[in-house]
Amino acid sequence: MSAASVLPTRDLAFAAYPQREADTAWPALRDAARWLRATLHPCAKAQLPARVEQAIAAARRRLMHLDDVKLHALLPKLRAQLRRSGLRGDAAGYALAVVAEFAQRRLGLTPYPTQLLAAWLMLEGRFAEMATGEGKTLAAGLGAAAAALAGVPVHLLTANDYLVQRDREKLRPLYEALGLSCACVLPSMARAEREAAYRSDIVYLTARELAFDYLRDHLLLSGVRDPRLLRALAISQGQPGHDSTDFGALGAMFQTSTRAASLDVIAAPDAAPSTQFALQGPTPVLPGLCLALIDEADSILLDEATVPLILASAADEMQTTAFERAMEMARTLRRGRDYAIDAGQRRAELNDDGRAAVTAAVQALQGDKGLLRPARRAHELVTAALSARHALQRDRDYTVQGDKLELIDEVTGRIADGRQWTGPLQVMVELKEGLAPSPATRVSAQITYQRLFPRYLRIGGMSGTLAEAQRELRVLYDGAVQRVPLAKPDRRQWLGEKLFADAPSRDRALVERVARFVALGRPVLVGTNSVAASVRLSASLRAAGIDSQLLNATQDGHEAECIARAGCTGVVTVATNIAGRGTDIELDAAARAAGGLHVVATMRNRSRRIDRQLIGRAARHGDPGSAERLLSLDDTLFAEQMPALWRQMAQRCARRGVVPRLLARTLAAAAQRRAEWRERALRQHLRRSDEQSAGLYAFFGGSE
Repeated sequence: MSAASVLPTRDLAFAAYPQREADTAWPALRDAARWLRATLHPCAKAQLPARVEQAIAAARRRLMHLDDVKLHALLPKLRAQLRRSGLRGDAAGYALAVVAEFAQRRLGLTPYPTQLLAAWLMLEGRFAEMATGEGKTLAAGLGAAAAALAGVPVHLLTANDYLVQRDREKLRPLYEALGLSCACVLPSMARAEREAAYRSDIVYLTARELAFDYLRDHLLLSGVRDPRLLRALAISQGQPGHDSTDFGALGAMFQTSTRAASLDVIAAPDAAPSTQFALQGPTPVLPGLCLALIDEADSILLDEATVPLILASAADEMQTTAFERAMEMARTLRRGRDYAIDAGQRRAELNDDGRAAVTAAVQALQGDKGLLRPARRAHELVTAALSARHALQRDRDYTVQGDKLELIDEVTGRIADGRQWTGPLQVMVELKEGLAPSPATRVSAQITYQRLFPRYLRIGGMSGTLAEAQRELRVLYDGAVQRVPLAKPDRRQWLGEKLFADAPSRDRALVERVARFVALGRPVLVGTNSVAASVRLSASLRAAGIDSQLLNATQDGHEAECIARAGCTGVVTVATNIAGRGTDIELDAAARAAGGLHVVATMRNRSRRIDRQLIGRAARHGDPGSAERLLSLDDTLFAEQMPALWRQMAQRCARRGVVPRLLARTLAAAAQRRAEWRERALRQHLRRSDEQSAGLYAFFGGSE
């Protein structure tokens, strides 16, 4: 087929559904091979291949001398060339050079070579470790624009709805200058608005919105299992003036197969049944899963990988009395005798004595004992009640705003909008807090990011913290991690880590440290791991006469204003991990002259990657800055991951309230590594369970 007949890929949106076949053959062997590749080729500093680097350099020298009219005149030829050859080698380099020139003229931003490198890595289907503050927003935009010029629909995913709108507005002048359309998908949008947004060349959205649109399409459509219908379906949906559709652009770039969407089809009256079809019924919102570029990739692909995204529909009214009876029974049980608390997983487990006690309590009920039968149901409800009462904490795992229970995202510290616990746990926590129980629902469809993102023909991502997760990213998503060098020298000073015997000792030391840096005129960011901890530390600072601004899940509506002030001279910000991703703390001139932002981390998180995100707030863009970590044996990580005997030993070894440095480093590292291991094991278990039950949630013919 001639190049002239090739349609832009977005025109295929409702005629075919490109996506990758699920790879379910020999999963253990597949994972072992990927792990071995990651081991043999560990994360290393990346550089552009000589051919691509030369193509970029030569093109930028030529393009800078062209006026705007001549520069725009190059675009039709470039688009045609990319749709023939795909984004390979010097063609990719030339495309990135053109996009970079437009970025300089329309945005006033001259892309660093490191940003072009990150864009190229993502187009290659790799994960770029790009330090915080190195310009990931522009790097993602460069890659997205180059792919869209090749006719490939791009989904650009980021951490939250605020960043979705901010990044799209920031880069829209670049896309419009290139003749590309861009849109964003937000929770408030109706179906028609979503359809229009997804038809754009570049779509900004969160992974959550993407997953739920995918699930809604699943419920809306029925399966077409014969791949031979794909081209016939595409032919019947061809646009006026074109003889048919073609996958040349996608095939050239991805070198992979596509398969038909789940569409109801009937034979058109004037065509043979095997060659031409017409749509019957509604069409999917999504135009397929072609290319995803993921900002903060480790947060989305790993930290949130274990959260099942469930599309629920209304069910029969819940039997509130049964939940209340189970909560009453839970109050009569004794920890250690009847149940145990798994602090790491934040759940309760009934033992044999506990189950026997619950069964006996059900038998003793009068009148409504049937609400808690069979015994398995009673055990499930009581276990949920125990977990709600003893394993889940207010202002750590959830908060209450007005008369509504809001879950807190542990990674970001933000309110997890629209998220609920599954099963009876949500209702039990609401009863614990004296709230009205949520309406009863049933699961209509569900998916996890571990099962969704491998369906893209290609995914690329970036984050400031990927090296620790390189093997897992390779195993889960078959993507290599490479480190992008800094554009400017790193001027961050690391002032060390101290482990205190208890929280009061740590808090006193924290107040002294903050006062010292404020006296120097430097801004200070204090990082905590919960809403409760941020409130407590803010009160301690206020009692010492130090004003501070508070930024946590209950006040995330003021995030932009708090971040805008956080880099000013002498300003102290106490924040949860909400200040760790997608934000940029800009220093004023006086703060920069005084030595820059100082970060005090008051915890080690369950992952070293999250710790590095917080530390990365300091000394961005080559600015000065410093960081330190002040820990306490009372911290959640030590309580959950360290045996009580070890904590007692460390407390006895403490001198003047401080644990010796070598012992402190050993204990903290051991607790964190254990937490990381448990999180990896949980993700692996969930993935295997997903693969085993994928047939129950098959989307497009066969199983996922």
